[in-house]
Amino acid sequence: MARDGAIHACQSCGAVHAKWSGQCAACGAWNSLAEEVVTRPPGALAPTRGSKARGLAFEGLEAHSPAPPRIVTGIEEFDRVCGGGVVPGSAILLAGDPGVGKSTLLLQVCAQAAMRGAACAYISGEEAVEQIRARAHRMGLAAAPIRLAAETALRDIVDALKREALDLVVIDSVQTLWSDAHEAGPGSVTQVRACVGELVRLAKRRGVGVLMVGHVTKDGQIAGPRVVEHMVDAVLSFEGERGYPFRILRGAKNRFGATDEIGVFEMGDAGLAEVRNPSALFLNEGGERSAGAAVFAGIEGSRPVLVEFQALVAPSVYGTPRRAVVGWDGGRLAMVMAVLEARCGLGFAARDVYLNVAGGLRISEPAADLAAAAALASSALGAALPQDCVVFGEISLSGDVRPVSRMEMRLKEAAKLGFRRALVPGGPEGPPGVALTRVTRLAEAMAHIGDATWDLGAP
Repeated sequence: MARDGAIHACQSCGAVHAKWSGQCAACGAWNSLAEEVVTRPPGALAPTRGSKARGLAFEGLEAHSPAPPRIVTGIEEFDRVCGGGVVPGSAILLAGDPGVGKSTLLLQVCAQAAMRGAACAYISGEEAVEQIRARAHRMGLAAAPIRLAAETALRDIVDALKREALDLVVIDSVQTLWSDAHEAGPGSVTQVRACVGELVRLAKRRGVGVLMVGHVTKDGQIAGPRVVEHMVDAVLSFEGERGYPFRILRGAKNRFGATDEIGVFEMGDAGLAEVRNPSALFLNEGGERSAGAAVFAGIEGSRPVLVEFQALVAPSVYGTPRRAVVGWDGGRLAMVMAVLEARCGLGFAARDVYLNVAGGLRISEPAADLAAAAALASSALGAALPQDCVVFGEISLSGDVRPVSRMEMRLKEAAKLGFRRALVPGGPEGPPGVALTRVTRLAEAMAHIGDATWDLGAP
């Protein structure tokens, strides 16, 4: 094996440096450079002078080849995020925090696909075969015809997959794999990049769907070089707040489907259970709504989801008021509070402000501005919103309430769950039985919240 020299690679961002230094010049991380020996893979040919390379064979756009059918796993929430199932020949990277349930989810996906006739294999570099088998028995998946293996050597894994005719392969995880073509240790930038590249080439060449588990750093980013996310066809993020049994599967990248879809699961003793109606999980069904709570009708991917915004505005004990937000963007909260103070006369200078999205869900769309503002105003004024009222709309810095997309879908989901009032910006008519209170300025919405007679009578 020829030695081409040594480099210093950043273990945080993957940047390559000719010599060691205390700080990476690309990402600014300290003490992240590790020496790695660059070697030529076995069988690689050294370039020779005068060698004749085979020419490229170009094709036109008019050529048509039918797409192979997707591998439907039978777990609808997973298939929804993937775009309708796993595309043969695709490479999917699933990342998440330790203990969130990545291995459990992929074992269920693999088992359900195998019971539907797909040839599936589960290869683990972190657990023994006995551990995987015991978890499958606990989850009631012992009858699934899955081929199990525990291996970390990439060469042995690739050779075995070339001999077998498989439809779906799970690799748990890419940080444990090592290639003998490189002298770097497992989990290093060089090893992760080389192993993922070889698995992607295998998936394209053999037409097998490869599901890979990836670790995350303490900042929540996918561990390893950033180029790994560019190499794979889809990047899925598995999220879950501590203390909540709910798990959210998000598509951060997908070449064969939408990137804003989510799948909702609930962790139980027998594994992950699909949640078909997430809105029922994220709403408070107990009694009258208290001051500081507002129900937001949002859109996650192609499905509407209703979630409760909870706010608490209290006098500040210290000289600097406290601002805490969970499940929403802190910068967005600061903007909404500034608009409320400048355009509506609500002061927060001497008050602590706490904002929480119930259920551990994270909201990122601008349509939640009006719901957050309504929750803040409800807590500050001590006036509760009606129990059967939903709120959504985008707020501009001028105090205008702007229309949002797919208003009809949001209102239909609210009507299905028994909501009969909606505080919304101007737009289309709502479904029968839902009374719309249209506002164009944020001050108008605050006037409705402070009106004690607004929640009286039928809509």
